[in-house]
Amino acid sequence: MMNTYNLISESKKQKLIIVLACTLVFSSMSATMFNVALPSITHELSLTPSQAAWIITSYMIIYAIGSVAYGRLADQYKLKNLLTAGLLFFAVGSVIGFFSTNFAFIISARVLQAVGASVFPASAMLIPSRYFPPEVRGKALGITSTGLSLGVAVGPIIAGVITTSLHWHYLFAVSIIPVVAIPFFRTYLDDTKGNAAKLDYLGAALLAGMVTFVLLGISMQHLYYFIISILLLGLFSWRISKAQEPFIKAELFKNKRYSVILLLFACSSGIGFGLPYLTPLLLADVNHLSAFTSSLFMFPGAAITALLAKKGGELADKKGNVVLAYIALSCYFICFISLSIIVGHSPYLIMVAIIFGYIAQSFCQMSLANTVSQVLPSTQTGVGMGLFMLTNFVGSSIATTLMGTSLNDHNGVSGYTNIYIILSIIVVGMGIIYTAVIKKSVSFTQQISK
Repeated sequence: MMNTYNLISESKKQKLIIVLACTLVFSSMSATMFNVALPSITHELSLTPSQAAWIITSYMIIYAIGSVAYGRLADQYKLKNLLTAGLLFFAVGSVIGFFSTNFAFIISARVLQAVGASVFPASAMLIPSRYFPPEVRGKALGITSTGLSLGVAVGPIIAGVITTSLHWHYLFAVSIIPVVAIPFFRTYLDDTKGNAAKLDYLGAALLAGMVTFVLLGISMQHLYYFIISILLLGLFSWRISKAQEPFIKAELFKNKRYSVILLLFACSSGIGFGLPYLTPLLLADVNHLSAFTSSLFMFPGAAITALLAKKGGELADKKGNVVLAYIALSCYFICFISLSIIVGHSPYLIMVAIIFGYIAQSFCQMSLANTVSQVLPSTQTGVGMGLFMLTNFVGSSIATTLMGTSLNDHNGVSGYTNIYIILSIIVVGMGIIYTAVIKKSVSFTQQISK
């Protein structure tokens, strides 16, 4: 197995990870900014609620599919070329969006943006795994997590300022900026590419269709979307078992630790999404705050997480992924059990509680991503990381639907309290599964290596 850690110099590694973190800021901002601007866009273009939802949904679907596709392609093609293509698609979509005057152009712009931006989730995990040895990989993942957390923190605030003082079109203008990173990626990344195996386009299409209909079923809540997705899942399973070079090899899912990591990350993404999804609703419904004021109460959590992300990665390098994972689970539990108690009280108490949740989400992703890089062979790291990030979108989408349905049935203080109690129970379940499968296997591996 080729050692990829020495393919680029140490100085280039440090510059590369910083450039990647900066682009991740804009990537995560683009995913969240339009939530704030959606009312303005809906009013100006006289859109129906279902049309307006597609501005978010179309981006989410393409972003989810693209994260797996780029991850698979990264096992076969030069990473610098994939990042170049992604940044160009992102820029072209942003330009079209800036000059858009109708719904069709906005959707086209968002789709192109998602095609481009989806190169970043897999790259954020793949670059640390490919170029940084295990003893410093956590720090590298911490830096990329800083970029993601910072984008989440400033995205809603920047969107509120731009939408209020300028126009929502300028949100697209902000998204053009990352194109300047292309020459840096092409300079710092090496020319290594994977094997020249023929790409399984049928397998890719079946997977894309399955993911699309799952997300449509979740967002639209129509049973026939799920039926179609199940049929496509069956065809995809048949394809990966019969194809000589399948889009995703069946052995990947036979890796018990990897499969459990996907389950844990889906849970983490789902309960973690309860913070940016539930908190504005809680502050509006119970504390009667505006959307912009709510974003200010949420800002400290994301900002502190961005500051601590690098420290979390360094902790994983020194003490191990297991320690970081238990810190994350503890912070999750503190966050949700506290929220279940303080619902209806001061928004400042809520602000303090969600800080623990934001930190937990970041640390959990770092720990699990670092573990993925250790349990998969290098030939499967790209697609493995792509699937890892895909679970983020599926988990978040499922959580959104379930939480929204629960609030429709039980609104008010009691509704939020019940949700937070359930999330606390899920965290306990995650801890039990992690201890039984991941921690146990890590401990066994360490004993063998001694």
